[in-house]
Amino acid sequence: MWTWRDDPNAIPPWNERPKCHCGFRTWLQVWTDPLPQGKKGCRFFKCPDIDDDFKACTFLQWIDTRPLGRVSFHQVETKGQYYARHTQAREEARLAREEQERRVRQQQREAALKIQEEQFQAREAQLKREADEQKNRYKGPAQSSTSDGSKKGKFLRFTQ
Repeated sequence: MWTWRDDPNAIPPWNERPKCHCGFRTWLQVWTDPLPQGKKGCRFFKCPDIDDDFKACTFLQWIDTRPLGRVSFHQVETKGQYYARHTQAREEARLAREEQERRVRQQQREAALKIQEEQFQAREAQLKREADEQKNRYKGPAQSSTSDGSKKGKFLRFTQ
């Protein structure tokens, strides 16, 4: 299986690059100095030094253990290419984060609506029970007063 590590001119995918101590994805370069001996022509990752506090990051990670003679240029990618990839990756991460936040808000709204619906149904059932209890309360004494056969109360006063 072919990987970018097999081709000295290939630029690795953004997500396969290591992060430096500053937290940035690293910049791919080719060593051009004669020292250390045996490293000229080897590819390495280094910090892009894009932090604003002007501290020099010394992160360096070798990719190749021996020089690759086929690489004839100083940098595998320019700073402009690096910044374009960095900006694109940041934008993709921002869009993914916004989409995730939108999904979470939607789930929260749906959960809140479900809770409100359950509360509404519970309150509706409670009101129905109270109405039934109230009907039974008034229904019970009215039946008992007429069931004994006596006509007491205000109706008798009007008829006498």
